[in-house]
Parts: sequence; structure tokens; C-alpha cells
Amino acid sequence: MKAATRWNDLGPRVASGLAMAAAGLAALWVGGGVFAALVSGLAGLMMWEAARLFGARDALRAGLLGAAAVALALALWLPGAFVLPLLLAAVLVAAQGVARARAPFAALSLGALLGAWAMGWLRAEAGLVWVLWLVAIVIVSDVAGYFAGRSLGGPKFWPRVSPKKTWSGTVAGWIGAGIVGALFAGPSGAGAALVPVSVLVGLAGQMGDIAESAVKRMQGVKDSSALIPGHGGVLDRFDAMLGAALMAGLLHATGLLPGAA
Repeated sequence: MKAATRWNDLGPRVASGLAMAAAGLAALWVGGGVFAALVSGLAGLMMWEAARLFGARDALRAGLLGAAAVALALALWLPGAFVLPLLLAAVLVAAQGVARARAPFAALSLGALLGAWAMGWLRAEAGLVWVLWLVAIVIVSDVAGYFAGRSLGGPKFWPRVSPKKTWSGTVAGWIGAGIVGALFAGPSGAGAALVPVSVLVGLAGQMGDIAESAVKRMQGVKDSSALIPGHGGVLDRFDAMLGAALMAGLLHATGLLPGAA
């Protein structure tokens, strides 16, 4: 691969990434309804993309965007016992409108909604530092994996599902996640126990990426949409965040996230 081709997507990727980071960090800092509105909007866009991937009509996709955003907002407001039934009901209703492969559509959509909910719930329940930790893990893992994979190459991690991912990039992502854990060990009050937990969360993020790649490969598309220059769609950009958020939320809910109140 020529150097110019290897790095030709870096400019748009960095520019759109910085814009998303600025908007996301501002909403994260404010918290409350502002951050809830952000994750609800993202949930709506991801549901729109999922419906698009599975052949839903244009009118239905537009309706699902709004319905998913409202469902996610309600889930963030309701007690925890109502979250899974509400989001599952929304997904099962939406699945009736897709043209093919309803079970994979439902799995992708439910994962996206639960991941978005976990982000909002962690901000409200665990606090700002823990969502900053989560975001840092995903960003550092992605950047480390991107540059290591492009520079070092080597054996593919899972070529049947994600042909571009290499073992060098995957391991670099784990190392990056561990470094983030070490940096947050003091501010979070978690101590050294946060390092292996961070690697686990980073791995969950990579699995979120792999899962979305598998769905796209099944549907024969490269990107979930073209909404974000250099990144593809919202699902393409937030697939790792969704996986990592689900793992972090599960750890916090079960009392296994060290240092979290």
C-alpha cells in the first residue's frame, strides 16, 4: 500500500473527530439534560442507520429516528427496572418494519440503544470522571490501534469479519487502554486495579467494533452511512464506544468498577 493511500483518510478523520470531541465534551461537562439529549439524539441516528442497513423504507427510517430518541430519553428518566423492557419493546416494534434479517437488526439496534443508555446512566450515576475515563479509553485505543495497524501491519486479527484489523493494532489498543487506566487511577480513587479493568473495557470496545463490522459485512456495505466525514456513519464512529459503555455500565451496576461510588 502506498503511503499516500495509506494515510489519505487521516485529514477528514481528524477534523470530524475533533468537532465531535468538542461537542461531546461540552455536553459531557454540562451533564444533566444536555448530555441526555445528546445521547438520545445519537440513539435516534443509530436506529436510522440500522434501519437503512436492513432495507427499511425512508418514511419508516425517519419515524424510527424520532421514536428511538424518545425511547432513550424515557429510559434515562425511568427507574432502571423499566429500561430493558422499554428498549426491547421499541426494538421489537421497529423490527417489524425492516425488509430482511430481523434478528440481526434487533440485536444491532438493542446493543446501540443499551450502549447509549449506559453512557447517559454512567454520567448521572457514577459522575463526570468515569465518563471521561470511558471516552479516553475508546479514543486512545482507537488512535493507538489505527497508527500501529497502519505502521506495523502484520497478521490480521479477524480477517473474515474485519479485514483491516491487525493484531498489532489490537494489542496497541490494549496497551493504550491500560495507560489510560494508570492515568485515571489517582483521580478516580480506584488505584492500580483500574488498569486491568481499563484493558477489559478497551477489549469490549474492540468487540463492539467487530460486531458492527460483522453486520456491515453481512449486508455487503462498507459504512453504516456517510454522515461523518472520514468515519462513515454514527454507528461506525460509536461502535467501540457502545461496547465499552456496556461493559463499564455492567461493571458499575454489579459493583465491580473499582473506586466508583
